[in-house]
Parts: sequence; structure tokens; C-alpha cells
Amino acid sequence: MTSEYLGELRSQATHLSSGTTILTDAPLDNQGKGEAFSPTDLVCASLSACMMTIMGIVARREQLDLVGLRAEITKVMAADPRRIASIAVHFHLPEGKVASLSEKQKEVLKRAAHTCPVALSLHPDIRQEIQFNF
Repeated sequence: MTSEYLGELRSQATHLSSGTTILTDAPLDNQGKGEAFSPTDLVCASLSACMMTIMGIVARREQLDLVGLRAEITKVMAADPRRIASIAVHFHLPEGKVASLSEKQKEVLKRAAHTCPVALSLHPDIRQEIQFNF
């Protein structure tokens, strides 16, 4: 990866293998324009994506269909010092797919999500409120 400061509280990260870029902008409440993900937004999105990826690995191994799994993510900031105080991630699986999972399979997926590298890398002071609606 590379990252470049573009001015006006914006930066752009580039994934070297694919050329994919991510633009970040400071949020409105911290002198930015709020026109792109803030760096702290990306931390929260990374937690959700990582959990989905680990659940996807388990689902592939167990031949389960998680396509359509989505997450609602809420970030709460602390003021002094300014930092992420908590991240809430609420996972939703389409109703038809929920019915096809056994209770054991649901538990395996939930346990897998909590072992994702991002979840394990976040500082313990950041409260992770994870909810599975399946």
C-alpha cells in the first residue's frame, strides 16, 4: 500500500497489487468536509469486513451460503482524547438463509467472527458491540 496526503485534510491510499484507491476526508465535526470515509470510519468498516471475511471462510468450508449478509455499523467517538470509544456492528442475514442454518452453524459463525484479526487487534478500551440477527 501507499498513501498520499492530498491537502484539505484528505488522503488517498492505493493498493499496489490492484490499483484500487480509497479516499479519506476528515469528518465534519473535525474540520473536514465529510465527503468520504474518515480514517476512523475505515477502522469500523474494516472490523465489519474482517468479520464477514472470517465468517465467509467458515461458510465456504461448511458449504453455507452467506451471500447477502450485511452489516449496519455505528461508530461512537470519545472527546478527550479524540478516539473511537465504541463500534457497534449489527449483522443481518436474509430470512430465507437464516432458516437454512442450524443453531450449531450459527454459533460457529458467531465464534469465527469474534476471532477476526481486526477485532483482536483493536485496543481493549474500544468497546465492540456485535449483534447477529440470525
